Amino acid sequence: MARLIPISKFLYPFLFRSNSFRYYSTYPSSSKIKSYSDQIYDFRSDTVTKPTDEMFDIMRNASRGDDVFNEDESTYELETYIAELTGHDAALFAPSGTMTNQIAIRAHLSTPPHSVICDFRSHIYNYEAGGVAYHSQASVTPLIPSNKLFLTCSEIESELITTDDMHYAPTRVISLENTLHGLLFPLNEIQKISKLAKKMNIKLHLDGARLWNACAETGLSLQEFTRNFDSISLCLSKGIGAPIGSVLVGNKEFIKTARHLRKLFGGGWRQCGSLASAAKYAIASNFPYHLKKSHLLAKKLSNELLNLGIHVTLPVHTNMIFIDTKSINITTGELANSLASHNILISGDNSTTTRLVLHYQIPPISIEKFIDVVANIIKEKNLKKNYNVHK
Repeated sequence: MARLIPISKFLYPFLFRSNSFRYYSTYPSSSKIKSYSDQIYDFRSDTVTKPTDEMFDIMRNASRGDDVFNEDESTYELETYIAELTGHDAALFAPSGTMTNQIAIRAHLSTPPHSVICDFRSHIYNYEAGGVAYHSQASVTPLIPSNKLFLTCSEIESELITTDDMHYAPTRVISLENTLHGLLFPLNEIQKISKLAKKMNIKLHLDGARLWNACAETGLSLQEFTRNFDSISLCLSKGIGAPIGSVLVGNKEFIKTARHLRKLFGGGWRQCGSLASAAKYAIASNFPYHLKKSHLLAKKLSNELLNLGIHVTLPVHTNMIFIDTKSINITTGELANSLASHNILISGDNSTTTRLVLHYQIPPISIEKFIDVVANIIKEKNLKKNYNVHK
């Protein structure tokens, strides 16, 4: 039976993405930074967290074996530790979350044609350079959640391709993301989707780059989320604060395949024990306490911005704030330049929408500075407006 989908379901993701997804290419001019000798408060992403002196001390004492030969103790300890945290059999340390996502999807897929279902805002669809098509020869079915927060089981079920009709690419993988845009994916909905995936013999992957944030906010353990998935990618260099890396978890056979694919993708690294030891230290030091603190600061900043008349376009569940500055008659590029002169960095361009991201290296004083700058901008705008009216 033919599947008739309204044309808007195809067009809307592209329209939305072209107008709002600007977080990797828009930065204020470095010439606007007041002083590099002073502390810089960076709200562009939680990827900007910097390794601490304590991490470097840990790195100096790490093992120096060859991980491609499975001979590095520190890497093995990290992989075993995260496998235990997630309740899975095995884990694989890799250079990036993009790599662990792409390896996972490729490992789950065998012979085309096949397709992957995901949220239209997801990282694998928007920010991995078309990797699902390139590496796995799979088409992607991006779905728009009707509640604007998260996909539901019924929405996914209605779009599954399970027919043997030769015109379609069967759904072989469902990929979820938690958190996505800082929004929490409810555990009960994940459990429903997991049950559906098992029933239909479809693999369920989680881009858990910020699953640490979801756990810190809800108080649930990693395992309560991860037991529902066949594979999980966990980023270590965002809120956790490690220098680099992500870990992929799954069963032993899956990780054996993933290790082979990591080599194929050029991700087999040699003496990576120092990075693995820094990552393990970062988890112990920052999760969950410091992540929870960043969530509280995000909610405080969001409330202050609302009080100034700036529209916050999504609920603030964890560490992200999405704003629209149209109400104060300023572009995000202008706002970024004004903030940069006070050593505060945000992403901005000639639009009025952007994303602010909190992390454990954003102190409370930066929130006060941020609000002071915005309040002064609004004050100056109002003075100019009144001057022009009475001119």
